[in-house]
Amino acid sequence: MHAHCVVCGADHPGGLGLRFEPAPDGSGVRAVVPCEARFQGYDGLLHGGVVSAVLDGAMAHCLFHLGRVGHTGSLEVRFRRPVLVGRRADVRARLELSRGRVHLLRAELEQDGEIKVRARAKFLES
Repeated sequence: MHAHCVVCGADHPGGLGLRFEPAPDGSGVRAVVPCEARFQGYDGLLHGGVVSAVLDGAMAHCLFHLGRVGHTGSLEVRFRRPVLVGRRADVRARLELSRGRVHLLRAELEQDGEIKVRARAKFLES
């Protein structure tokens, strides 16, 4: 959909290349995050900006899955624990509420069975 997107673009040579798919229960989308060392901040930890981009991208793809296109109006990220490099993580996003062109979404990143980061965002439909 966005070939040059740093989060999901297949044509971005330095991007994450995430592939979002519908959640089995139909509640949103999910993707595997490889957490490669090239995206680290502090030694051994995934950079917080990369984590934020992953969560934002998941929420955007949740809207795409619902046949809508929107742009991030606000984004709040809560870091509970550091995300380690060299281990996979899973990101999930779901729609909470829609009112006209405004959509509220939530996402979380889980690693080793623990939710490491949560986010919520307001998207404005284009």
